[in-house]
Amino acid sequence: MDPISALRRISYLLEREGADTYKVRAFRNAALALGPITEPELRRLATAGRLLSIPGVGKSTALVIGEALTGEIPAYLAKLETTPPAMELDAPVRALLDQLQGDCHSHSDWSDGGSPIREMAEAARDLGHSYLVLTDHSARLTVAHGLDAARLRDQLAVVGSLNDELAPFRILTGIEVDILDDGALDQDEDLLADLDVVVASVHSKLRMDAPSMTKRMVAAVENPHTDILGHCTGRLITGKGRPQSAFDAEAVFAACARTGTAVEINSRPERQDPPEDLLRLAIELGCLVSIDTDAHAPGQLEWLGRGCANAIRADVPEDRMVNRGSTDDLLAWTAAHAA
Repeated sequence: MDPISALRRISYLLEREGADTYKVRAFRNAALALGPITEPELRRLATAGRLLSIPGVGKSTALVIGEALTGEIPAYLAKLETTPPAMELDAPVRALLDQLQGDCHSHSDWSDGGSPIREMAEAARDLGHSYLVLTDHSARLTVAHGLDAARLRDQLAVVGSLNDELAPFRILTGIEVDILDDGALDQDEDLLADLDVVVASVHSKLRMDAPSMTKRMVAAVENPHTDILGHCTGRLITGKGRPQSAFDAEAVFAACARTGTAVEINSRPERQDPPEDLLRLAIELGCLVSIDTDAHAPGQLEWLGRGCANAIRADVPEDRMVNRGSTDDLLAWTAAHAA
């Protein structure tokens, strides 16, 4: 195994297990640092004990590089490969996961993700997906370096070029657009109409009073460009945590059912949103769902199994899952929904 592949694989496995960002970044940055260096030069540096002279390479990554150069599988990588995943998938979960054709919520380094679009897409393809919807944040979420209209248009051009190279796998264009205080969407309406998939989410004023939050969410759901309502309660269930936003769930989910907007089953371990009781309510009211990872790194694309487990636990009918169908099926649904 070559050193770059070893460093990237370690990064992927750390991402899959939800490791601290700084640890993952160390291995991804080291892989990037090796890009311009020829193999003979890298071997010369290793022989001279000067791998640490490469900007972006530290003690741990230098050890991996040195071991990979000998033709061995680096010890740290071997350990990670034999470590059981954080979540073991039972047979029903695995069966449902195998039916899902793609992931409708993902982020790249254009906003707050950790990897380029190509790396995200190649990881999704290698997992057997037919498509990945790229949904970087909109401009309102400045902490996430969200995309304004100009940057989003630039991204669409990049996606078009990548799709020419990655076919038949396809990157679908999208955005995770902020739901503003009044329920409007944080992006040009004409540009939203050009996207394949629009995920609308609340990221600000999560403690808004219930009547105002309900009105806000219903307005966003009723926008014809909204395809998926993202992580609807805004809760965080790990670390210090964050309570659910207060809103009339029956009114919001009734609007989703009426408009054909899917309720997201967010698979991130700190979100797992909505909770089971609300997911059951959404299904009772006739809602569609989209099981998504909200991945911010390639390894996190494997979190889809957690969302599948939550869907099974809540008895979500398989025919309500919008990402079970083909790429064309998904696009037909979003087109009909927009109409």
